[in-house]
Amino acid sequence: MIQAGDFRNGITFVMDGQVFQIVDFQHVKPGKGAAFVRTKLRNVINGGFKEVTFSPSEKFEKAVIETKEMQYLYSDGELYYFMDNETYEQIPLERDSVEDAIMYLRENDIATIRFYQGKAFDVSPPNFVELEVTETEPGVKGDTAQGATKAAVCETGVTIYVPLFVNTGDVIKIDTRTGEYLSRV
Repeated sequence: MIQAGDFRNGITFVMDGQVFQIVDFQHVKPGKGAAFVRTKLRNVINGGFKEVTFSPSEKFEKAVIETKEMQYLYSDGELYYFMDNETYEQIPLERDSVEDAIMYLRENDIATIRFYQGKAFDVSPPNFVELEVTETEPGVKGDTAQGATKAAVCETGVTIYVPLFVNTGDVIKIDTRTGEYLSRV
């Protein structure tokens, strides 16, 4: 059990039968009246946000979130298959579970998958990936006065804005947390 007075960012707990992660919290001690804890919570299963105020003495059950590194194998159009490299067990996940991560994952890449009570609810790609540019317009010489960028489509289908000197066939490094171009490889 965890008390609301002990809340910190990143803690997961069960409230009203749903699992929430604390995104932001603030302990408030007004001049008059009792102290309270103002929080911004994210539902870890469906991704929704909500703001809730708690009394510091309220107690909640801590949620145990399991994290595994798994290899992305392939997609059959509807499901995305991942394999546990230790047990070789394969799990199929639906599009809504992998939506944000799949843009940066190629077959055989490693992803981090989070589970609650054996059910996968979040897939995260590595923080940095290297992808080949499959389509981009050629840069126009002399068009670089203000650090101009252009759209480039990578091998996974994700579109990234890159500097004008990047060409089709180049391999680029991308920060998956922000979706930004970092460098050519």
